[in-house]
Amino acid sequence: MSAATTRSRTPDRLCAEAVDLARSAAEEAAAPGVVGEHAGLVSEGDRVVTHFFECKEFGYRGWRWAVTVARASRAKVVTLDEVVLLPGPDALLAPEWVPWSERLRPGDMGPGDLLPTDAEDLRLEPGYSGEDEPGPNSPVSEEMAELVEAEDAEVTAATPANLPVAPSRGSIAAVAEELGMRRARVLSRYGLHVAADRWEEAYGAKTPMAQAAPASCVTCGFLAPIGGSLGQAFGVCANEFAPADGRVVSLTYGCGGHSEAAVMPKPPRPAPPVIDETRVDPFPLRPAADSGSVPVGADEDSAELGHS
Repeated sequence: MSAATTRSRTPDRLCAEAVDLARSAAEEAAAPGVVGEHAGLVSEGDRVVTHFFECKEFGYRGWRWAVTVARASRAKVVTLDEVVLLPGPDALLAPEWVPWSERLRPGDMGPGDLLPTDAEDLRLEPGYSGEDEPGPNSPVSEEMAELVEAEDAEVTAATPANLPVAPSRGSIAAVAEELGMRRARVLSRYGLHVAADRWEEAYGAKTPMAQAAPASCVTCGFLAPIGGSLGQAFGVCANEFAPADGRVVSLTYGCGGHSEAAVMPKPPRPAPPVIDETRVDPFPLRPAADSGSVPVGADEDSAELGHS
Protein backbone atom coordinates (compact mmCIF):
# COMPACT_ATOMS: atom_id res chain seq x y z
CA MET A 1 0.00 0.00 0.00
CA SER A 2 1.39 3.42 -0.97
CA ALA A 3 2.09 6.25 1.42
CA ALA A 4 -0.60 8.37 -0.22
CA THR A 5 -3.30 5.91 0.73
CA THR A 6 -2.11 5.53 4.31
CA ARG A 7 -1.82 9.30 4.90
CA SER A 8 -4.58 10.49 7.19
CA ARG A 9 -6.65 13.50 6.12
CA THR A 10 -7.96 14.05 9.64
CA PRO A 11 -5.95 16.89 11.22
CA ASP A 12 -3.82 15.90 14.16
CA ARG A 13 -5.36 17.29 17.35
CA LEU A 14 -2.20 18.67 18.91
CA CYS A 15 -1.04 20.22 15.60
CA ALA A 16 -4.46 21.72 14.98
CA GLU A 17 -4.45 23.34 18.42
CA ALA A 18 -1.02 24.95 17.87
CA VAL A 19 -2.53 28.17 16.46
CA ASP A 20 -0.50 30.44 18.76
CA LEU A 21 2.74 28.75 17.73
CA ALA A 22 1.87 29.17 14.05
CA ARG A 23 0.90 32.86 14.52
CA SER A 24 4.12 33.65 16.35
CA ALA A 25 6.12 32.09 13.52
CA ALA A 26 4.18 34.05 10.88
CA GLU A 27 4.62 37.36 12.77
CA GLU A 28 8.34 36.71 13.09
CA ALA A 29 8.71 36.11 9.34
CA ALA A 30 6.41 38.93 8.21
CA ALA A 31 6.45 42.67 8.79
CA PRO A 32 4.72 43.95 11.93
CA GLY A 33 0.94 44.20 11.65
CA VAL A 34 0.46 42.31 8.39
CA VAL A 35 -0.61 38.95 9.85
CA GLY A 36 -4.39 38.84 10.10
CA GLU A 37 -6.96 36.46 11.47
CA HIS A 38 -6.68 32.69 11.39
CA ALA A 39 -8.18 31.51 8.07
CA GLY A 40 -8.36 27.76 8.62
CA LEU A 41 -6.08 24.78 8.44
CA VAL A 42 -5.47 21.73 6.30
CA SER A 43 -3.94 18.34 7.04
CA GLU A 44 -0.82 17.69 4.99
CA GLY A 45 -0.33 14.14 6.31
CA ASP A 46 0.14 12.20 9.51
CA ARG A 47 0.79 14.71 12.34
CA VAL A 48 1.45 17.52 9.79
CA VAL A 49 -0.92 20.51 9.67
CA THR A 50 -0.74 23.84 7.83
CA HIS A 51 -2.37 26.89 9.42
CA PHE A 52 -3.45 29.84 7.24
CA PHE A 53 -3.52 33.48 8.33
CA GLU A 54 -4.83 36.45 6.37
CA CYS A 55 -2.24 38.77 4.84
CA LYS A 56 -2.88 42.50 5.31
CA GLU A 57 0.14 43.67 3.35
CA PHE A 58 -0.64 46.04 0.47
CA GLY A 59 -0.35 44.47 -2.95
CA TYR A 60 -1.05 40.95 -1.71
CA ARG A 61 -4.82 40.84 -1.84
CA GLY A 62 -6.11 37.30 -1.27
CA TRP A 63 -2.73 35.94 -0.17
CA ARG A 64 -2.30 33.96 3.05
CA TRP A 65 0.52 33.16 5.44
CA ALA A 66 0.91 29.39 5.52
CA VAL A 67 2.60 27.98 8.61
CA THR A 68 3.21 24.23 8.68
CA VAL A 69 3.67 22.49 12.03
CA ALA A 70 4.36 18.85 12.83
CA ARG A 71 5.14 16.49 15.69
CA ALA A 72 6.97 13.21 15.87
CA SER A 73 5.24 9.94 16.54
CA ARG A 74 4.16 9.60 20.19
CA ALA A 75 5.60 13.06 20.93
CA LYS A 76 3.63 15.71 22.77
CA VAL A 77 5.61 18.72 21.50
CA VAL A 78 4.60 20.39 18.25
CA THR A 79 7.47 21.86 16.23
CA LEU A 80 7.61 24.41 13.44
CA ASP A 81 8.20 23.14 9.90
CA GLU A 82 8.08 26.17 7.51
CA VAL A 83 6.49 29.59 6.98
CA VAL A 84 5.59 30.79 3.46
CA LEU A 85 3.31 33.32 1.82
CA LEU A 86 0.95 31.57 -0.60
CA PRO A 87 -1.85 32.84 -2.88
CA GLY A 88 -5.39 32.00 -1.90
CA PRO A 89 -8.30 31.08 -4.17
CA ASP A 90 -9.10 34.74 -4.96
CA ALA A 91 -5.54 36.06 -4.78
CA LEU A 92 -4.30 38.80 -7.08
CA LEU A 93 -1.65 37.11 -9.25
CA ALA A 94 0.67 38.32 -11.95
CA PRO A 95 -0.27 37.36 -15.51
CA GLU A 96 1.18 34.22 -16.99
CA TRP A 97 4.75 34.68 -18.10
CA VAL A 98 5.17 35.13 -21.83
CA PRO A 99 8.56 34.84 -23.57
CA TRP A 100 10.05 38.12 -24.72
CA SER A 101 9.89 36.99 -28.35
CA GLU A 102 6.08 36.83 -28.04
CA ARG A 103 5.73 40.03 -26.01
CA LEU A 104 7.68 42.16 -28.48
CA ARG A 105 5.59 44.50 -30.58
CA PRO A 106 6.49 46.79 -33.50
CA GLY A 107 8.00 50.01 -32.17
CA ASP A 108 9.32 48.49 -28.91
CA MET A 109 12.95 48.48 -29.99
CA GLY A 110 15.06 51.50 -29.14
CA PRO A 111 18.62 52.65 -29.81
CA GLY A 112 21.12 50.00 -28.73
CA ASP A 113 18.54 47.20 -28.44
CA LEU A 114 19.35 43.87 -30.08
CA LEU A 115 16.74 41.50 -31.49
CA PRO A 116 18.22 38.01 -32.04
CA THR A 117 16.50 36.09 -34.84
CA ASP A 118 15.45 32.53 -34.12
CA ALA A 119 17.24 29.92 -36.18
CA GLU A 120 13.85 28.40 -37.05
CA ASP A 121 12.15 31.70 -37.91
CA LEU A 122 9.42 30.90 -40.43
CA ARG A 123 9.85 34.31 -42.08
CA LEU A 124 13.33 33.35 -43.33
CA GLU A 125 14.82 30.60 -45.42
CA PRO A 126 18.40 29.74 -46.39
CA GLY A 127 19.84 31.96 -49.11
CA TYR A 128 22.82 31.55 -51.38
CA SER A 129 26.02 32.43 -49.51
CA GLY A 130 28.58 31.09 -52.00
CA GLU A 131 29.67 28.27 -49.71
CA ASP A 132 28.25 25.53 -51.93
CA GLU A 133 30.72 23.91 -54.25
CA PRO A 134 29.84 24.02 -57.97
CA GLY A 135 28.89 20.83 -59.74
CA PRO A 136 31.54 18.56 -61.29
CA ASN A 137 30.53 19.65 -64.80
CA SER A 138 30.57 23.36 -63.95
CA PRO A 139 33.09 25.47 -65.91
CA VAL A 140 34.41 26.88 -62.61
CA SER A 141 34.89 23.57 -60.81
CA GLU A 142 38.31 22.19 -59.95
CA GLU A 143 37.59 19.02 -61.92
CA MET A 144 37.03 20.98 -65.09
CA ALA A 145 40.19 23.02 -64.49
CA GLU A 146 42.24 19.84 -64.11
CA LEU A 147 40.66 18.41 -67.26
CA VAL A 148 41.57 21.50 -69.26
CA GLU A 149 45.12 21.36 -67.93
CA ALA A 150 45.40 17.67 -68.90
CA GLU A 151 44.16 18.38 -72.42
CA ASP A 152 46.72 21.18 -72.81
CA ALA A 153 49.46 18.81 -71.66
CA GLU A 154 48.70 16.38 -74.49
CA VAL A 155 49.08 18.99 -77.24
CA THR A 156 51.84 21.11 -75.67
CA ALA A 157 55.50 20.18 -75.79
CA ALA A 158 56.36 22.09 -72.65
CA THR A 159 56.75 20.48 -69.26
CA PRO A 160 53.71 20.28 -67.01
CA ALA A 161 55.23 22.86 -64.65
CA ASN A 162 55.22 25.44 -67.42
CA LEU A 163 51.67 24.75 -68.64
CA PRO A 164 49.30 27.73 -68.57
CA VAL A 165 46.67 27.71 -65.83
CA ALA A 166 43.06 27.23 -66.89
CA PRO A 167 41.45 30.63 -67.45
CA SER A 168 39.33 31.92 -64.60
CA ARG A 169 35.76 32.50 -65.67
CA GLY A 170 34.53 34.03 -62.41
CA SER A 171 32.97 32.24 -59.49
CA ILE A 172 29.28 32.00 -58.72
CA ALA A 173 29.93 33.47 -55.27
CA ALA A 174 31.45 36.60 -56.82
CA VAL A 175 28.48 37.06 -59.13
CA ALA A 176 26.05 36.49 -56.26
CA GLU A 177 27.86 39.03 -54.12
CA GLU A 178 27.72 41.60 -56.90
CA LEU A 179 23.96 41.07 -57.26
CA GLY A 180 23.41 41.35 -53.52
CA MET A 181 22.43 37.71 -53.11
CA ARG A 182 25.23 36.51 -50.86
CA ARG A 183 23.22 36.33 -47.65
CA ALA A 184 22.88 33.47 -45.20
CA ARG A 185 19.09 33.73 -45.16
CA VAL A 186 16.45 35.46 -47.22
CA LEU A 187 12.72 36.02 -46.87
CA SER A 188 10.64 32.89 -47.23
CA ARG A 189 7.26 32.79 -48.95
CA TYR A 190 5.62 33.01 -45.54
CA GLY A 191 7.78 36.02 -44.63
CA LEU A 192 6.79 37.77 -47.86
CA HIS A 193 3.09 37.13 -47.23
CA VAL A 194 3.03 38.38 -43.64
CA ALA A 195 4.97 41.51 -44.61
CA ALA A 196 2.60 42.19 -47.51
CA ASP A 197 -0.44 41.72 -45.27
CA ARG A 198 1.00 44.08 -42.66
CA TRP A 199 1.80 46.80 -45.20
CA GLU A 200 -1.53 46.39 -46.95
CA GLU A 201 -3.38 46.85 -43.66
CA ALA A 202 -1.45 50.01 -42.77
CA TYR A 203 -1.25 51.66 -46.20
CA GLY A 204 -3.64 49.81 -48.48
CA ALA A 205 -6.76 50.40 -50.51
CA LYS A 206 -9.13 49.81 -47.57
CA THR A 207 -7.79 52.66 -45.40
CA PRO A 208 -9.93 55.80 -45.03
CA MET A 209 -7.18 57.90 -46.63
CA ALA A 210 -7.15 55.74 -49.75
CA GLN A 211 -10.94 55.72 -49.97
CA ALA A 212 -11.00 59.53 -50.13
CA ALA A 213 -7.97 59.90 -52.43
CA PRO A 214 -8.41 61.31 -55.95
CA ALA A 215 -6.20 58.56 -57.44
CA SER A 216 -4.04 55.60 -56.42
CA CYS A 217 -0.29 55.53 -55.88
CA VAL A 218 0.34 53.50 -59.02
CA THR A 219 -0.12 56.71 -61.06
CA CYS A 220 1.63 59.05 -58.59
CA GLY A 221 4.96 60.60 -59.54
CA PHE A 222 6.13 60.53 -55.91
CA LEU A 223 6.10 56.71 -55.79
CA ALA A 224 9.59 55.20 -55.68
CA PRO A 225 9.52 51.58 -56.93
CA ILE A 226 11.15 48.74 -55.02
CA GLY A 227 12.79 45.61 -56.38
CA GLY A 228 11.90 41.98 -55.97
CA SER A 229 8.53 40.34 -56.04
CA LEU A 230 7.12 42.85 -53.55
CA GLY A 231 7.69 45.58 -56.12
CA GLN A 232 4.72 44.25 -58.06
CA ALA A 233 2.36 45.48 -55.35
CA PHE A 234 4.28 48.02 -53.23
CA GLY A 235 6.49 51.06 -53.44
CA VAL A 236 7.93 53.80 -51.22
CA CYS A 237 6.25 57.19 -50.87
CA ALA A 238 8.64 60.10 -51.47
CA ASN A 239 6.26 63.02 -50.92
CA GLU A 240 7.35 64.93 -47.82
CA PHE A 241 3.85 66.37 -47.36
CA ALA A 242 2.08 63.03 -47.66
CA PRO A 243 1.06 61.06 -44.54
CA ALA A 244 3.00 58.02 -45.76
CA ASP A 245 6.29 59.76 -46.58
CA GLY A 246 9.14 57.23 -46.37
CA ARG A 247 6.73 54.33 -45.81
CA VAL A 248 6.08 51.26 -47.92
CA VAL A 249 2.66 51.78 -49.50
CA SER A 250 0.45 49.60 -51.63
CA LEU A 251 0.05 50.57 -55.25
CA THR A 252 -3.67 50.78 -54.54
CA TYR A 253 -3.14 53.27 -51.71
CA GLY A 254 -3.68 56.98 -52.25
CA CYS A 255 -3.87 60.33 -50.51
CA GLY A 256 -4.51 63.98 -51.24
CA GLY A 257 -0.84 64.51 -52.07
CA HIS A 258 -1.11 62.71 -55.41
CA SER A 259 1.16 64.31 -58.00
CA GLU A 260 -1.65 64.69 -60.53
CA ALA A 261 -4.09 66.10 -57.99
CA ALA A 262 -2.09 69.29 -57.39
CA VAL A 263 -3.73 71.25 -60.26
CA MET A 264 -5.44 74.35 -58.88
CA PRO A 265 -9.13 74.53 -59.85
CA LYS A 266 -10.03 77.34 -62.24
CA PRO A 267 -12.31 80.09 -60.92
CA PRO A 268 -15.86 79.93 -62.27
CA ARG A 269 -16.48 82.21 -65.28
CA PRO A 270 -19.49 84.54 -65.06
CA ALA A 271 -22.36 83.92 -67.42
CA PRO A 272 -22.35 86.10 -70.57
CA PRO A 273 -24.80 89.07 -70.59
CA VAL A 274 -28.22 88.43 -72.09
CA ILE A 275 -29.38 91.03 -74.70
CA ASP A 276 -33.08 91.03 -75.48
CA GLU A 277 -33.62 92.34 -78.98
CA THR A 278 -37.34 91.47 -79.21
CA ARG A 279 -38.72 94.43 -77.25
CA VAL A 280 -38.13 98.20 -76.99
CA ASP A 281 -37.93 100.04 -73.68
CA PRO A 282 -38.70 103.82 -74.09
CA PHE A 283 -36.54 106.18 -72.07
CA PRO A 284 -37.75 109.90 -72.00
CA LEU A 285 -35.05 112.39 -72.86
CA ARG A 286 -36.83 115.15 -70.93
CA PRO A 287 -38.70 114.99 -67.67
CA ALA A 288 -42.38 115.83 -67.43
CA ALA A 289 -43.36 119.57 -67.45
CA ASP A 290 -44.95 119.52 -64.00
CA SER A 291 -41.93 118.14 -62.32
CA GLY A 292 -40.36 121.60 -61.92
CA SER A 293 -36.94 120.39 -62.90
CA VAL A 294 -34.67 122.04 -65.38
CA PRO A 295 -34.95 120.70 -68.93
CA VAL A 296 -31.97 119.07 -70.41
CA GLY A 297 -29.73 121.62 -72.16
CA ALA A 298 -31.13 124.78 -70.44
CA ASP A 299 -28.56 127.18 -68.97
CA GLU A 300 -28.50 128.43 -65.42
CA ASP A 301 -30.00 131.91 -66.27
CA SER A 302 -33.01 130.38 -67.92
CA ALA A 303 -33.50 128.24 -64.88
CA GLU A 304 -33.50 131.31 -62.59
CA LEU A 305 -36.04 133.16 -64.82
CA GLY A 306 -38.32 130.20 -64.81
CA HIS A 307 -38.42 130.14 -61.01
CA SER A 308 -38.91 133.95 -60.56
